[in-house]
Amino acid sequence: MPDRAPQPVDRQLPTDEARDLISLVRDIAQREIVPSAAEEEDAGRFPREVFTLLSDSGLLGLPYDAEFGGGEQPYEVYLQVLEELAAARLTVGLGVSVHSLASYALAAYGTKEQQAEHLPAMLGGGLLGAYCLSEPASGSDAASLRTKAVRDGDDWVITGTKAWITHGGIADFCTVMARTGPDGPRGITAFLVPGDAEGLSAAAPEKKMGLKGSPTAQVHLDGVRVPDARRIGDEGQGFAIALSALDSGRLGIAACAIGVAQAALDEAVSYAVERRQFGRPIADFQGLRFMLADMATQIEAGRALYLAAARLRDAGLPFAKQAAMAKLHCTDTAMRVTTDAVQVLGGYGYTADFPAERYMREAKVLQIVEGTNQIQRMVIARHLAGPEER
Repeated sequence: MPDRAPQPVDRQLPTDEARDLISLVRDIAQREIVPSAAEEEDAGRFPREVFTLLSDSGLLGLPYDAEFGGGEQPYEVYLQVLEELAAARLTVGLGVSVHSLASYALAAYGTKEQQAEHLPAMLGGGLLGAYCLSEPASGSDAASLRTKAVRDGDDWVITGTKAWITHGGIADFCTVMARTGPDGPRGITAFLVPGDAEGLSAAAPEKKMGLKGSPTAQVHLDGVRVPDARRIGDEGQGFAIALSALDSGRLGIAACAIGVAQAALDEAVSYAVERRQFGRPIADFQGLRFMLADMATQIEAGRALYLAAARLRDAGLPFAKQAAMAKLHCTDTAMRVTTDAVQVLGGYGYTADFPAERYMREAKVLQIVEGTNQIQRMVIARHLAGPEER
């Protein structure tokens, strides 16, 4: 059966412009995303036309400067847009978050000349980005990446393989981290690589448990030549750029997780009210009512946590610890809530006729991407007790 339209969330938004923005997103979600979400996910189809619409509507560059085509919205607002999109279809919400992550390096560390040349097309010109950090042998230990960039006159020649790349094979540009110096984090540099660069190719998409509409693939760089003008930041600054991007990206994942959890709760509540057993709605039974109450409470707590971290970011204050907390809590919440939603629906929840099983499969990946939740615990502990002794 088709997905239900997301139920409106009672949001506290800072401006009338933000309220209008959320209304626009909900309208697009209900008209263009929800009706075909289940069918397209089942078929593994990526909705590129939806991303074109989002770009045309100014929704792919929301947290970036208006000077270069961005929406200049605070993270407090941008993340709530992501939540709305993810509630409609995670492939879309996560795709917008990854595109923002891919745009971050240039927006935050690029020169004014680089930004003027590339950002308008990236933020509002219909382009779609990919963030290329992980490799087959370096996921959580990203500083051990082996992709190399060798200087050749005014160019760099990049060779290596990136893994687990969202939008791999369809991205119009890639933010690539490559080794230009010695082993370790100080030998890594960031580059902006065109998606059609000679020598750039992608493997067949991974066959995943969920999120089937979003292509995830290895990206191969076989002597890809890029000019030094496409180097972002200083040589050796790439790992610091990557970590800074991930602090913000983790908030995007947290918001997406709450969107999926909210969609699962809405499905569970609607089913519980409509389904009758023993002569009354199953929502009348205390055991089930308490499950719904716990699900709703966990969602509200997660939303409050990611918004608190976003407000720190918007104020220019340190937020890395809170971002890790938000990613950890919100994605664990999404896993618990979606699992409980399947239980509420009983046998129907285990079938593909209802979206609850898809939400459960999708929630799992959110505990893994952009730093596993075990890594988030390490980040949080490091802020509390200092680095581990070696």
